[in-house]
Amino acid sequence: MKFLIIAGASGSLVNFRGQLIKDILANGLEVHAAAPDLTRDVPTCSKLEQMGAKVHDIYLSRTGMNPFHDLRSMVGLVRLMLAIKPDYVLGYTIKPVIFGTLAAALARCPRRFALITGLGYSFSSYNQSFKTRLVGRVASALYSLSLRFSHKIFFQNPDDQALFLERKIINGCVPSVVVNGSGVDVNHYFPHEYPRQVAFLLIARLLIDKGVREYAEAAYRLKADYPDAVFMLVGDLDSNPNSVTAHELDCWVQDGVISYLGKLEDVRDALGRASVFVLPSFYREGIPRTILEAMSMGRAIITTDTPGCRETVKHGENGYLVPPRDATELESAMRTFIRAPHRVATMGRRSREEALRKYDVCKVNAVMLREMEVSCSSASSISVLPRSY
Repeated sequence: MKFLIIAGASGSLVNFRGQLIKDILANGLEVHAAAPDLTRDVPTCSKLEQMGAKVHDIYLSRTGMNPFHDLRSMVGLVRLMLAIKPDYVLGYTIKPVIFGTLAAALARCPRRFALITGLGYSFSSYNQSFKTRLVGRVASALYSLSLRFSHKIFFQNPDDQALFLERKIINGCVPSVVVNGSGVDVNHYFPHEYPRQVAFLLIARLLIDKGVREYAEAAYRLKADYPDAVFMLVGDLDSNPNSVTAHELDCWVQDGVISYLGKLEDVRDALGRASVFVLPSFYREGIPRTILEAMSMGRAIITTDTPGCRETVKHGENGYLVPPRDATELESAMRTFIRAPHRVATMGRRSREEALRKYDVCKVNAVMLREMEVSCSSASSISVLPRSY
C-alpha cells in the first residue's frame, strides 16, 4: 500500500507532518512525499529519506492565480500519481488540496483526503480590498470543485468547517472531521524554568495580519511604565506586501523596545527565555503551531478571539483572549502578567496540561489515521473526539 502526501512547501513535510509520516510508515505503508523543489532542499530531503519516505519534486506556484501555471501543476501531479499509483493521497494547504485532489480523482486514486490548515488572508474578514474579495471567491469556487472528489476533509478548527458548510463549499455528501491542529511533540517541547523578569515573546512571519504592529504598539506603551520588561520577536521579514517593513523593525529595535532574535530554526531557547507567549493574529489560522509549542513548554498564552487561535486558550485559565486589532486590550492583558507575575507559572502549568490532554501530536495523528482507515486502532484514549458532519 502506498501513501502520497503533497505539500506546498518542502520544509513543512518535516516540521509539520514529520511525525504523521513516521506513523504512516509504522503502519506498514510506503510513503511518498511531494513538494516544489523538494530535492533541492537537501536537509529536508535527507530527513525524509532517513525516515524511509520517497521524495518527489512537483511544479507548484504557491501564490497567484495564473491558470496556465495551475494547469501545469495539475498535469504534473496526475503524471506523478499515474507513476506511483498511490492507494492514499493527502494534500494540505490550498493548492495541494485543490489540485492534488483533482489530480487524484483524474488518476483514479482510491482514497483521497484533504487537510485544511487554515484559510489565510483571502477568507479573513479584515481584508476587504477588491483583490482580496476576488481571491476569496476564486478560492471558494476551486475548493467547492475539488473537495467533492475527496473522501474525507480534515479541518483544524470548527470555525473553518462551519464556514465551508455555511457557504456550501462542502455539503453532507463528503464527511468532514475537526482535529486538534497539527499537534505538537510534547517530549521535544518540554517545560523550562521561567525567567525572573516577566518577558513576552511573539513568533511569526512578520506579517501585519499576525498582529506584529499591535504587539509593538503595546510594547511601546508598557516599556514606558516598566522599563525592565522584555519584548522579544522571532520571525523573518516576508516578501508579501502585507509584511511589516525593515524600516519599522529597525525603529523598534533602535528604540530599545523590541528585542529581535531573527529567524530561528529551533525556537525552544527563545520560548525558554519567555514568560508569556503572545500571538495577536487576525490572519485566518488553522491552529497556530507556535501557540501549541509554547503551551507544551508551559507558557501562558495571549492571543486573539479569532478562528484557530481561540481554541487554544481557556480565558483566565491558561491565558487571555483579546479582540483582534486592538493594541489597547492587548496591552491590558500583557500588563496583567507584569502586575501579577505569579500568574505566569499558574497559567503556564494549565497550558502544559492542555497540550498533553488535547494537542499531543501522537493523539492528533491517531485520529487522522483512524479516519483515513490507515490504522484500525481505537482512539478511545483521546479525550477530545473529532466532530464529524
